[in-house]
Amino acid sequence: MSGKILLVEDHEEIWDFLSRRLRRRGYEVILSHDGEAGVQQARASQPDVILLDMNLPVLDGWSAARALKAAADTRGIPIIALTAHAMSGDRDKAIQAGCDDYHPKPIDFSKLLSQIAAAVGTSA
Repeated sequence: MSGKILLVEDHEEIWDFLSRRLRRRGYEVILSHDGEAGVQQARASQPDVILLDMNLPVLDGWSAARALKAAADTRGIPIIALTAHAMSGDRDKAIQAGCDDYHPKPIDFSKLLSQIAAAVGTSA
């Protein structure tokens, strides 16, 4: 399994853990640590899927998702929202912002792998 994943996450322990585990699974992982950098990186690298933390500095994940889905060059890239705010309505809010899927923190890695595989159209 391979593919390019853009991980937009500002908590070092989360991006470190996720990037190492995803690389072990054969993914190329690109990191951004704020929403604005994530949008720019998505445009530059055209990843297969974006893992987008919703609580980000500079530009939050909600705004970043809307920006990515509004631009022709990034509109088709699947976005999986990562959020610690797993409250009622958050999934709907993420989908409305343009995210294609939603994963509450703490990360369930095997479930996240399945979501990534579904987003890029491969089997986990």
